[in-house]
Amino acid sequence: MKPTLMWSDGAQVIYSWTLFALLQLSALERQIFDFLGFQWAPILGNFLHIIVVILGLFGTIQYRPRYIVVYTVWTALWVTWNVFIICFYLEVGGLSKDTDLMTFNISVHRSWWREHGPGCVRRVLPPSAHGMTDDYTYVSVTGCIVDFQYLEVIHSAVQILLSLVGFVYACYVISIFMEEEDTFDFIGGLDAHSYCQDHVTLKPVHLSK
Repeated sequence: MKPTLMWSDGAQVIYSWTLFALLQLSALERQIFDFLGFQWAPILGNFLHIIVVILGLFGTIQYRPRYIVVYTVWTALWVTWNVFIICFYLEVGGLSKDTDLMTFNISVHRSWWREHGPGCVRRVLPPSAHGMTDDYTYVSVTGCIVDFQYLEVIHSAVQILLSLVGFVYACYVISIFMEEEDTFDFIGGLDAHSYCQDHVTLKPVHLSK
């Protein structure tokens, strides 16, 4: 018999759904801008993150501790991935933000924020303006209030912060489930023992001479 969840308490339900909404909204917002910038590596990561967050919520509401464990493991990987993105855009450890790593080296697209950040003025220059005869167009971006790499760093930092909150909460939920399961196992054992005692019938013993 599985223990009855304590999540019938309104505060716990509200907290679970609030955290779920924050995690999903932040991931969806990031997914949209990564799609606009054709950043295939982050797009794949965001998709997996959205799926695992849904799995974690399902495990919390429907008492599936294994799903919550999967979420905690993924959260550790997700934090590591976002730390890597921060290092990538800040060019830490020999990384360069001008490489095609985020697009799996299949295109030359960069972060969407590079040309569309706050205050950025984007101008498309014809090839003739550079004395070139090829068919490529050149983009000039000026006036950005915040450089695109710092916007990407902020996005990753927000993901790390929310993931740490989710990790702590998931560990708390797992501990609650384990305590409930131990309690119900103990009570179930007592009930079984009482049931056996209640149903013991005494039969007379006839001694033959």
